[in-house]
Amino acid sequence: MTNTYKGKTAIISGAASGIGLALAKEFGSLGMNIVMADIEQDALEAAAQTLKSEGLSVLPCTLDVTSYEQWETTVEKALATFGKLHMVVNNAGVGGIPGAIEETNTDTWRWVVDVNLMGVVYGTQAATPAIKASNEGGWIINVASMAGMGGVPYSAAYAATKAAVVSMTESWAQELYSHNIHVSALCPAFVKTRIHESLRTQQSQYKTQAPKANPERLKKGFGKAAALVESGIPAELLAKRVVEALDSKQTYIFTHPNYRSSVAGRSKALDAAFDDAQNSELVKHLINDEITSL
Repeated sequence: MTNTYKGKTAIISGAASGIGLALAKEFGSLGMNIVMADIEQDALEAAAQTLKSEGLSVLPCTLDVTSYEQWETTVEKALATFGKLHMVVNNAGVGGIPGAIEETNTDTWRWVVDVNLMGVVYGTQAATPAIKASNEGGWIINVASMAGMGGVPYSAAYAATKAAVVSMTESWAQELYSHNIHVSALCPAFVKTRIHESLRTQQSQYKTQAPKANPERLKKGFGKAAALVESGIPAELLAKRVVEALDSKQTYIFTHPNYRSSVAGRSKALDAAFDDAQNSELVKHLINDEITSL
């Protein structure tokens, strides 16, 4: 089988640990040049050194994904070092702070939206012109979550941003098809990462408000999140699954087939809602109208 990745260049955000590091190793082992980007500089340098010692082609770049200027700098460094860019993996993300509606303050919402949503927007906007300029096609991989396929109680900010990532992926997949740029949303369930420890990287601008939940409830929430994450699949297995799914041109990359019934339940509810609209005396006359698109 032809190795379509050999000699190509990828930028991977959140590459110092977890899913990002596993993807860096996997794509690096396939012969890609890997720009490892992460906000945790010490962890990034250590991870990059490990991959270099394994003979992989690696360039570490410190990156806060909430800064478009830093994204531009990362793309510039990738081009200056490797000449072309073919892939961006928008992986950096945070889990937020578990809590009920009334316990989730605006700092938490801004933090989760800026990292999980705007970080993906910035990464895609900064990288796409360079990927187009390669004239060799490429890939955009946006790390969403199974939470992007349905709401999650007490994690509304996280679920909302992951749903947005799925929707953006669907839009960009159509937009970039003619440029031979394949766009995928990676939607795993639980993976052994450090996402339950996201507060370790929380930037100072998102710490202006005290948590609304009492300490005991916060401890319980983080403890439950940690247990779920620790029960997840290895990140290395996920990375191999990503390559497998890219090779078969998947737009949605699923790693946990056991969640199929959950997503099917949502589809069933949507069908029921359409049935309700079709039977409505107010709007049933629209059933045969032509579907329009931009």
